[in-house]
Amino acid sequence: MTVDPQPLALDIGGANLKAAHPAGAILVEPFELWKRPTELADALRDLIERSPASDQLAITMTGELCDCFATKAEGVDTILDAVVAAAGGREIRVYQTDARFVDVATARDNALKTAASNWVALAVLAAELCGDGTGLMIDIGSTTTDIIGLAHGRARPGGATDSERLARGELVYTGVGRTPICALLRKATWRGRSCRLATELFATTLDAYLYTGEIAEDPENLFTADGRPATHACARDRLARMFCADRTEAATQDIDRLARAAIDAQLDLLAAAVDEVASRLDARPETIVISGSGEFLARRLVMHQSIACRVIALSERYGVAASHAACAFALARLVGKDVPCASS
Repeated sequence: MTVDPQPLALDIGGANLKAAHPAGAILVEPFELWKRPTELADALRDLIERSPASDQLAITMTGELCDCFATKAEGVDTILDAVVAAAGGREIRVYQTDARFVDVATARDNALKTAASNWVALAVLAAELCGDGTGLMIDIGSTTTDIIGLAHGRARPGGATDSERLARGELVYTGVGRTPICALLRKATWRGRSCRLATELFATTLDAYLYTGEIAEDPENLFTADGRPATHACARDRLARMFCADRTEAATQDIDRLARAAIDAQLDLLAAAVDEVASRLDARPETIVISGSGEFLARRLVMHQSIACRVIALSERYGVAASHAACAFALARLVGKDVPCASS
């Protein structure tokens, strides 16, 4: 019996490309869009070819914010051009921040509604999982964190654009991979005394979590601050440079304190945002839906906040891959549905 092809969902970010198919196949590929915008079509074509057969593409994006584009509208246009080039004649449906699918022409004409729409798809899924009570969605990725209020089966965002959500604590520009350590800390303990840190992209949160073992080593991953492998040893070297030191000068205890101080600072930053978003709910959160490559940190955040609630982890419900590509996974489930996302 021939099985009809199903839609393939693509989440096109500035640092990663993610694909999810209703049959269960999920792909995540690092892709530095700001460095390689002219190669996007080829990268998308490769993802499509490696995914199960599809007769339609469902698209969401955040890559339009990359600084290789003069405006978001230019970024949206460029990304959509690449999608059209890679689609091979497949129908293209573009998801927007009002939780509706539109055609490519409409998406171009309404660029600000097309920009940064991926969180909406995940918020709709999270609200469905939350049910009739109140709750929060916490999705922590490599670069950013999305925190959205949920109530009565609907997402309750206070903002629609990245700028609006940034102002309201719903978008926190920190994640478990690409956040520079110097964005979290100004000083750390060095040889028993407080020491200013270099305000340079020597190390990122990936290094802190590699060093503590909370992110597994991946020698093939070269998307690091210095382009060297994502290993414990290389992470130690990168962290040492925050003290303007190298491996021969940095004591293990100083590197350990630095890594843990950065993690604590990130937790405090996220905790403040959770409190802000939760304060706008009518009642205390009864359910928290967590996802992302930083799902482990989201779980720790819930414990850090001592929030007594039910925790739904996408990794446990749908698998680790689905959690890491949560927005694409949610979008794949939404194709064929137009589920409104209520604004507060």
